Amino acid sequence: MRVDRIGVDIPVYDISVIRSLWEGRVKKYKQRQKKEQERVNKSALSKINQQWQYRIACRKMKIKEVTTLQCYLERSAFAEMGILPTVHTSTDSEDNKFIFELSGDKWRKLPEDLQYMTYLREWHIQKTQIPKLPEYIEQFVDLCVLNLPKNKLTQLPAEIGKLANLKELNVSYNKLLSIPPELGDCENLEKLELTANINLTELPFELSNLKKLKHLDLAENKFATIPVSVLRMSSLQWLDISKNSLRDLPEDIDRLEELQTLFLHKNKLKHLPMSTVNIINLKMLVVSGDELTTLPSGLTENPGIKFIRLFDNPVGLDVSEDTKDKVFEETEHDKEFMQTYIETLKDRDTAPLYTTKVSLTCLL
Repeated sequence: MRVDRIGVDIPVYDISVIRSLWEGRVKKYKQRQKKEQERVNKSALSKINQQWQYRIACRKMKIKEVTTLQCYLERSAFAEMGILPTVHTSTDSEDNKFIFELSGDKWRKLPEDLQYMTYLREWHIQKTQIPKLPEYIEQFVDLCVLNLPKNKLTQLPAEIGKLANLKELNVSYNKLLSIPPELGDCENLEKLELTANINLTELPFELSNLKKLKHLDLAENKFATIPVSVLRMSSLQWLDISKNSLRDLPEDIDRLEELQTLFLHKNKLKHLPMSTVNIINLKMLVVSGDELTTLPSGLTENPGIKFIRLFDNPVGLDVSEDTKDKVFEETEHDKEFMQTYIETLKDRDTAPLYTTKVSLTCLL
């Protein structure tokens, strides 16, 4: 019996053809990625690093107010990165003679010649390793501005109370454990910034003598309540006590009759006292909405108050496998959508009391 072999054709493909097709697709993909990155870099919102996502619930906000709020929320993150505000001084050579500037981590103490420059009106010292200010600071009776952020200061000298002409004091991002009661003798002080000294938990009662203080920043510390001395600052217009350990507000918070702006977010507040409505000049109130369960109706009904609730977490979505791609695309365009949404508020007579499924990416 004879068996004929049956020939079988086995196809053989040129691997170089497949390779060229694949490399072509990779090249096109990289080109699309590059164009997309260029588009993002040119975007007006590209400078906002996605660190926290917020939904904003507000009554009525104008685009300028939203921009101001966004810049405020970005503040601490920029400071942590070492990007601090540029010090602007007069271009007049005579005026510059009265301004002292020092920066850089190589500095561990102030120059010795500084003690003889008692004519100075402003000190701008930042990002140094200096742990304390000299006692001879009391001789600088003409000092109006002490700008000392992001150093290693552990204390302020009692002699600072001798600076009768001091109007601005910024000791944010240092390591202060307490504030000297003598600071209350600086009765012309108008602006005080104590942001992020970490272990700061109270203020001396003597600070209630600061009757001209308009701007007070206590953010990013460990205050469990608003200090009594703050409630007696009758001229206070701007108060930031966000990112502390507040669980409630004092019932007599309406003593701050001149208060216009109050930041309370990133605390553990569950309710706001009815007396909050009685702050007659209040124009903006910012709180965290996650744990807040009750609040005075007057805050949301008063057209003169911008009541803003920030939520730490984006709205939860039950995403199925079939809709993941769609949700991903929507997330990519959240910022652009929010910007467009805010733009439309300018043309409305009223704004929604609560916005849902709207995200604003910002730094906090």
